[in-house]
Amino acid sequence: FPPAVSTTWHSNDDDVYRAPPIDRSLLPTAPRAAREPNVDRSRLPKSPPYTAFLGNLPYDVTEDSIKDFFRGLNISAVRLPREPTNPERLKGFGYAEFEDIDSLFQALSLNEESLGNRRIRVDVADQAQDKDRDDRCFG
Repeated sequence: FPPAVSTTWHSNDDDVYRAPPIDRSLLPTAPRAAREPNVDRSRLPKSPPYTAFLGNLPYDVTEDSIKDFFRGLNISAVRLPREPTNPERLKGFGYAEFEDIDSLFQALSLNEESLGNRRIRVDVADQAQDKDRDDRCFG
């Protein structure tokens, strides 16, 4: 038998190699409910309307498919702006309005989830722009 090799020489600094424990709630495999949205609660509106901006929507999305995407949440309205020159064609973004702040907060946890074949963006709608955003075209 060869003499036992001592491995104590690296025991002092093996903390360097130890990865921090994985926060399972951040992994995509966690159930949706377990993931706290990465949202600063101070950005949420203090009073209604509790509106989420929806970006990168598939062009064939419908209000029903949006409601289905947010099923389980208290959704009160969906707005999907259309191209003025081609009313059949959606602009690729929209708004979902929720009855309470918690539903909006939960909706934000669905950011980057897939709807159709797109990973859609869910963000807090900018209250000031929300009123007139539909008739302004931007970049």
